[in-house]
Amino acid sequence: MDILNFIQQVVNGISVGSMYALIAIGYTMVYGVLRLINFAHGEIMMVGAFAAFMAMGVWGLPLFIAIIIAISFAILTGVLTDKIAYKPLRSAPRISLLITAIGVSFFLQNTINVFVGGTARSFPVAPFFDKVITINSIVFTPTLIIVPVITLSLLAILLFVLHKTKYGMAIRALAFDIKTVSLMGVNSNQIISLVFVIGSSLAAVGGIFWALSYPILTPYIGIMIGLKAFAAAVLGGIGSVSGALIGGFILGFAEVMFVAFYPEAGGYRDAIAFIFLILVLLVKPTGIMGINFEKSRF
Repeated sequence: MDILNFIQQVVNGISVGSMYALIAIGYTMVYGVLRLINFAHGEIMMVGAFAAFMAMGVWGLPLFIAIIIAISFAILTGVLTDKIAYKPLRSAPRISLLITAIGVSFFLQNTINVFVGGTARSFPVAPFFDKVITINSIVFTPTLIIVPVITLSLLAILLFVLHKTKYGMAIRALAFDIKTVSLMGVNSNQIISLVFVIGSSLAAVGGIFWALSYPILTPYIGIMIGLKAFAAAVLGGIGSVSGALIGGFILGFAEVMFVAFYPEAGGYRDAIAFIFLILVLLVKPTGIMGINFEKSRF
């Protein structure tokens, strides 16, 4: 592989990793507060992508309006999931919440399947995103440039909210001890809903970017993407927002590079994410940015 091809694959890997990172942050936020692996998070991303598809492909709305609609639908789905499925089980064993999350995942898949159908749909990509920019034989599309920039921008905003605002302080305090913080006058359910709002919003953005990059939608796209994003969150250090970003970038880079070096083994592309995760966790079980939950959050 020559240097230009290598740089091309790095650019592709960063773009794919950015999408994994956006979804992984939602996993790590919910886990940091509730110690819950929300396996329905990939389906929330799928709901956002389908909402954007309906807005653009059926109602003929522009992309900007479609993004707002997609984020709104994802937020509604995430908050209702918490209120209906998770909130009644706050005091239940963690395994009950985990099983419930898997059940919600199947419910959302089949709900979209019933209303939209299981046939693969082509996402309406605006002509702007089909443009190709070539610099020294390295091919760029608007998506390859926009996705990492927006991902880093959203991460910066999120870190500011978590560490510099009253609501961010409440989220980090709640992550330490929900019962104690509730006794101090903080509305814990409201803050938990805020966490789902943040995570669902990022998942919707990640879903739209994925649809723009790989414009084929089915009700089941959230399964593998969600699992990879979860792997990215664990790889980076579950509970660390920055770790989710790093894990997403590393996973996307490893996946793209594997296919670039071994194109004949492209069928194993999905497996490489989990093999890479296992190898890293054998060396550092807490993940790359693993944190001490007794001392810090996010």
